[in-house]
Amino acid sequence: MSDTTPPFPEPGSAVPDFTMPASHGRAVSLHALQGHPFVLYFYPKANTSGCTKEACEFQAALADLHKDGVTVIGVSRDDMPAIEKFAADHGLTFPLASDSDGTVTEAYGVWVEKSMYGRKYMGIERATFLVDATGHLVQAWRKVKVTNHVAAVRKAIATLTLQAATGG
Repeated sequence: MSDTTPPFPEPGSAVPDFTMPASHGRAVSLHALQGHPFVLYFYPKANTSGCTKEACEFQAALADLHKDGVTVIGVSRDDMPAIEKFAADHGLTFPLASDSDGTVTEAYGVWVEKSMYGRKYMGIERATFLVDATGHLVQAWRKVKVTNHVAAVRKAIATLTLQAATGG
């Protein structure tokens, strides 16, 4: 890990608090999620190809995730009109939250220096956090590659669900 990489919450630690406006007139907060496991995933920009593919894959898995009692929340720094358009364009029913001031992306260590074609800029590193019902991090995925990512998250959730069912 380089000196420029912000800290990420570590597995077993309490995740940073958050409250954000979300799609369809909702709000999401750590407080409201207490008692329920959830997936908090960060994506760079609404309606871009990778972000659309990732969101649609989470949407396709949503019924099974809900059966496991897991809520999914997508987070970007987009403003609410862009997020609402993204949700409407792709039929995304889970909350897409706006961290327009960057508080949450910075707290979760996903606001990082990026580079494209030799140009350096700040942006969201695609990352996903699986959080248990007590608000503690179970697993984090950094520098996510979209292909097969939702399947990996679902596998981790299945392990978490099994552990909860067996008391382990």
